[in-house]
Amino acid sequence: MDMKYDYDLLVIGSGPGGYVAAIRASQLGLKTAVIEKDKPGGVCLNVGCIPSKALINQAEIYRNRDLLVNMGIKLDETGFDYSKVFKKSRKAANTLAKGVEYLLKKNKVDLIMGEGFIEASNRVKVGDKSLGAKNIIIATGSSPRQIPGFPIDEKKVLSSTGALMLEELPKDIVILGAGAIGMEFAYILNSFGVEVHVVEMMDSILPLEDKEAVRILQRALQRRGIKFHTSTRALSMEEKDDDKILVTLEDAKGNRTEKEAEKILVAVGRKPNTDGIGLENLGIETNRGFVPVGDYYQTKVEGVFAIGDIVDSPLLAHVASKEGEIAAEFIAGRAPEPRIDPNTIPSAVYCEPQIASFGYTEEGAIKEGLAYEKAVFPYRGAGKSVAIEKPEGMVKILYDPVTHELLGGHIVGAEATELIHELLLAKWGELLPGDIAGMIHAHPTLTEAVMEAARSADGWAIHM
Repeated sequence: MDMKYDYDLLVIGSGPGGYVAAIRASQLGLKTAVIEKDKPGGVCLNVGCIPSKALINQAEIYRNRDLLVNMGIKLDETGFDYSKVFKKSRKAANTLAKGVEYLLKKNKVDLIMGEGFIEASNRVKVGDKSLGAKNIIIATGSSPRQIPGFPIDEKKVLSSTGALMLEELPKDIVILGAGAIGMEFAYILNSFGVEVHVVEMMDSILPLEDKEAVRILQRALQRRGIKFHTSTRALSMEEKDDDKILVTLEDAKGNRTEKEAEKILVAVGRKPNTDGIGLENLGIETNRGFVPVGDYYQTKVEGVFAIGDIVDSPLLAHVASKEGEIAAEFIAGRAPEPRIDPNTIPSAVYCEPQIASFGYTEEGAIKEGLAYEKAVFPYRGAGKSVAIEKPEGMVKILYDPVTHELLGGHIVGAEATELIHELLLAKWGELLPGDIAGMIHAHPTLTEAVMEAARSADGWAIHM
């Protein structure tokens, strides 16, 4: 390494993009450090994917207490204490954050605590120290997006961070936004007995997902008491004397209604953390807050890369990680794919039933004028779904009518976020539905629904 540089690579941010990029670079022989202003693991591990999944697991246990009653067991719920649920979620987050620290150390990556500020294409300032690096990867992540009229104070008006940090449940809540974050919190809070209203400007919840799959999920959640207000905008809020908040809603026809709740959760997406990090010193201008990148996630400045939530790709932890791997391998002189194929990115929503997908939706294929056929198999046709009392759901495969190439996969139902990877592996490995259909699947398993959907594509589903 050139003596004027302290490192071959400096990574700013230790979230799922940054720490993975740093470890991969070090594995490939680069002297690497990662700069972190808060806790290793970033939003995902500390106030995002991991603690929210811990809450979802606890919510599922609590929601299923009726199954114990059905066995004749008498339950006394008077001692229920949500703060214990909260503490379990923090324990999971803290354990994994320490795990990231261990992985960085094990892989000889220096962890530098402090706020990184880019001084030049090969210099980053941390506190009063200026560090030189041949290459820089910016992985500063994202923050909850705010909307006018609903200022987040984490007391009455919550972001996803505030919702994760609740130690006491409200009686009722209005959730603004029915994307993955909004839906997961709707599921968690409803499971613990909170009255939940979900407001979404688009005409459907989870607007990026397959409409047929979304309808199955929405029906299930409505039966549990969640109220949905689609094609509806939240106009304003007013704090009442009784400690409640009055939210004014307006539907597509201009009709206005008011909803009272103890708290509001603003879950309208996230914005990239690109302000105040020194991009102006590189002459880099953002587009809607995102850093423009080319192949291998390189910015217009040689040796400076950007990955994860600050680039215009899906704001998902696994996308950030893969982008980090690609950038690190390119810097180390390897020849990775220049960028992620968007049709191989899995999407996962962890309410119950779960939704998972990749590739084209029917709406997307129609919009692009892409010819497709679809094969659909209901969960209840797979014996295990009935045996475990989770028959709601379906597997949908979209494929080319001529070549049978997989164009998209959509699963709604129990363990959908795990099952989607069989279809995605087939897509990634350029297999056809017939290859899945012909493979023996253990019985009884939920994956038999995937097999039967693949058989349906070839016209020979057995259990439908």
